[in-house]
Amino acid sequence: MSRHGFRGEILSVPRDPLRHDDAIRHLADGLLVVEGGRVCAIGPYATLAPRFAGLTIEPLAGLIVPGFVDTHVHYPQLGAIAAHGGQLLEWLERHIFPAEAAFADPDHAARMARLFCDALLRHGTTSALVFATVHPGSVEALFREALARDMRLIAGKVLMDLGPDGLRDGAESGLAESAALIARWRGRGRLGYAVTPRFALTSSPDQLTGAGALLARHPDILLHTHIAENRAEIDAVAAAFPQDRDYLAVYERFGLVGPRSVFAHGVHLAPDAMARLAAAGSGIAFCPSSNLFLGSGLFDLAAADAAGVRVGLGSDIGAGTSLSMLATCGEAYKIGQLRGDTLDPFRALYLATAGGAALLGLEDRIGGLRPGQDADFVQLDPAATPLLALRTAGRPLAERLFALHVLGDDRAVAATFLAGRRAATRETGAFR
Repeated sequence: MSRHGFRGEILSVPRDPLRHDDAIRHLADGLLVVEGGRVCAIGPYATLAPRFAGLTIEPLAGLIVPGFVDTHVHYPQLGAIAAHGGQLLEWLERHIFPAEAAFADPDHAARMARLFCDALLRHGTTSALVFATVHPGSVEALFREALARDMRLIAGKVLMDLGPDGLRDGAESGLAESAALIARWRGRGRLGYAVTPRFALTSSPDQLTGAGALLARHPDILLHTHIAENRAEIDAVAAAFPQDRDYLAVYERFGLVGPRSVFAHGVHLAPDAMARLAAAGSGIAFCPSSNLFLGSGLFDLAAADAAGVRVGLGSDIGAGTSLSMLATCGEAYKIGQLRGDTLDPFRALYLATAGGAALLGLEDRIGGLRPGQDADFVQLDPAATPLLALRTAGRPLAERLFALHVLGDDRAVAATFLAGRRAATRETGAFR
């Protein structure tokens, strides 16, 4: 097995700084040794280098961090980013449903999947939990592109037998298509599957029942859906499911709330629902730029922390306004400021890396640059723009990291590495 090394300043936050005093791992002059696509060793260069005499070592300028993990993103909505006007339900009708209907065309799906995977890598995202559309071909197209790049992606066919014309499956046919996709793609390369009802309003009780059964039959797949994003959405769910005490109870009734469940948003969850999520081991994908763009509200990260709910960060393209997890960290900070809570930059990095990995059940494989984990990492350039250079030159690590969150985007990603090999650079884009 080939072995090679990378030398530079290395930062990882493999454990939650909110709960662990020793969570931050910083090597001002570090060595990362990769063998067979995994981290073989990591430590101070002066200490580790003698153990690997003769090793080919590549110096990397800037800051090396784990690959970013996007815990909620819609690849079919990439072309609808920055669509003006409307809150959630109106915005879906005006902009998103027409954009997703186009994915009935396999050529369109293939082209958008290529653009999406390339864009993720250019932004430093090496793993993601992704919504496709109701069309099985949209999932096939995404998985083909991710497999060709050896990306770690989890995705699923959207279930919506109550969807609009052109985006409606059948209660049974949608589940049968999902089962076929699981059999064909799950476990190939670094791919995973998620049962993906869009949200409670777009699936019948029969389809939600089947989704719960499908999740129970496959203990290695996830549940991925939306919850409590927007006040009008919550009111509509209450009207559609009057027998259930709240939005979460709808999903509980159909067996969709458990340790493999990832719920996007949770902006308006009551304390009781937060407590039930925590007891079930479920988690929330916090999507700050999306919540601001649609005017949905301000997610209460402190309340989720107090309840013990697992949280990761999501770009939520196309309601989100950037695929950059650096920018997403910056937006999460702003929401905290509006709520009276200050998000520490090291904790933000945790949420965008190891915290996201834990939310997806992948904490043993990615997110912390620990020995044995996949060698997915990003080379950040703190001087990528004149303003970043001005703000970071000679500054302490925390200030440099925070400046990258507030001022950074894909320009600050010098290179992205998958399993120890360059997958994208700022100059050339993604490799295939």
